[in-house]
Amino acid sequence: MTVAIVGAGYAGMAAAAELAAAGRQVTVFEASRTLGGRARAVDLEGLTVDNGAHIFVGAYSETLRLMELVGAAPSRLLRRQPLRLEYPGELLITAPRLPAPLHLAWALLGARGLSWPEKFAAIRFMQGLKRRRFRLSQDLPVADYFRDTRQPERLVRYLWEPLCVAALNTPTARASMQVFANVLRDSLAADRGASDFLLPQVDFSRLFPEPAAAFVAARGGAVRRETRIGAIGRDAAGFRLDANGSMSGPFDQLVVAVAPQHLDKLVAGLPQMAASVGQVAGFAYEPIVSAYLAYPENVRLPCAMVGVAGGAAQWLFDRGLLYGQPGLISAVISAHGRHETLDHDALAAAIHGEIARVVPGLPAPRWSRIITEKRATFACTPGIARPPTVTPLAGLCLAGDYVAGDYPATLEGAARSGVAAARALLQAAD
Repeated sequence: MTVAIVGAGYAGMAAAAELAAAGRQVTVFEASRTLGGRARAVDLEGLTVDNGAHIFVGAYSETLRLMELVGAAPSRLLRRQPLRLEYPGELLITAPRLPAPLHLAWALLGARGLSWPEKFAAIRFMQGLKRRRFRLSQDLPVADYFRDTRQPERLVRYLWEPLCVAALNTPTARASMQVFANVLRDSLAADRGASDFLLPQVDFSRLFPEPAAAFVAARGGAVRRETRIGAIGRDAAGFRLDANGSMSGPFDQLVVAVAPQHLDKLVAGLPQMAASVGQVAGFAYEPIVSAYLAYPENVRLPCAMVGVAGGAAQWLFDRGLLYGQPGLISAVISAHGRHETLDHDALAAAIHGEIARVVPGLPAPRWSRIITEKRATFACTPGIARPPTVTPLAGLCLAGDYVAGDYPATLEGAARSGVAAARALLQAAD
């Protein structure tokens, strides 16, 4: 069986690795020279950075399994640390190395910066979801659920809202509580290691997509970079792809693993895909902004990852501690917000002021850069209809963080969708 995969992001490369491991001849087509899709390496001022910051957690079981499969050992490429949420001078929550659920109870009861009523409200929140088995009778916005469960404003501001926006990339006023509950079920409410933070120590292309490409090539497959697919067709012999203006194929099976906004053009000649295209057409999108500020090499954050509340940025990362790039501080801003009213210089200045609050005597940055992914993820709203992996067209599956599943648009969601597509094709061929 020959399989074509369109798109070499985390979903496409997850499908490629799973299929190659099963002995399938895989050809991956990628429009860019750099692998990783919306989680890829970029070059800035002679440094390799990422187009966006992503936080791994121990619950990312499929991503971690695939990394092991292709020889990208998580123990070498990811810095594991117990759950730690720190807003300097405001809040510190750390999870000890205790068995679940004691680790979470200890973390909440021992939190610095929360009153006892706020601590008990957090425990009550998690216990309530557990009693429901993390299933809501009807989905609703996260902010409404916070109100209905009487969560204190400070607890929402420093704990629940940052976790929700980081995971769903959607403001709590519009985010799906059911999807947020799924995330909490598999992270905070699972075994102790599931809530650990796994902080990447290499860029996102080298973390998984590049090792996966080498894995595919070693098994007789190929990754064709800088090869844009303009259209997909199908005849009696199989799937044929317009690759940079030349026809490629036929292929027995196909995985379409592109961003959802590119789906309609690719499958315009396949009427069986109309329902999937219609679902994607109803999506709204949320941005992710990443800022990089370069300081003298002696500038460091108090720890590798620091939270910011009520500012422009939401999280700050010390790339000196994580990537061996001393003096480089990155900031991430998820979803739509007030920051979109600022130009790049004003936004960089605002973030510099937020870094200065936790780094005394901070000098002016040597340079700053802002990277904006305007359609980084779909807006994960209540009851959103997402297209399924298996399509009405035999032999064609969809993969991507937007495909139907329990998870929001995260790297784990992308990896799971790629694995699901691969397994569906393998089963169909048996």
